[in-house]
Amino acid sequence: MTIFKEIVDEEFLTVSETKELLADIEAERALDEERELRYELARAIEHVNRFTVLDPEDAQALVDDLQELEKVDEPTAYKITNLLPQDRDELRSVYAQQRYTLSGEELDEILNVVSQYA
Repeated sequence: MTIFKEIVDEEFLTVSETKELLADIEAERALDEERELRYELARAIEHVNRFTVLDPEDAQALVDDLQELEKVDEPTAYKITNLLPQDRDELRSVYAQQRYTLSGEELDEILNVVSQYA
């Protein structure tokens, strides 16, 4: 017998926003002395603490600026914001599974937007 779970809602988050949410959960769990952090939760908190560069407001502003560009959809804007690519090769890896490739000018335009925040 297989149990299927239904996706009720889906929302994209930046690493910065995730860090805030996990910090709230960590603080809540710290109040209850008998309740320990599960391994997965502890690793997730460690990950966001290590890789968060921008504050949540700047991260959301970067997502909004990226979405104004022609070849950047919402999921890709969040990926770029989370990764903060520094050169064309890193940015190309974000677009590796897309059915189209970006020209050098389009890549540079995206990198210019990212460089304003990173």
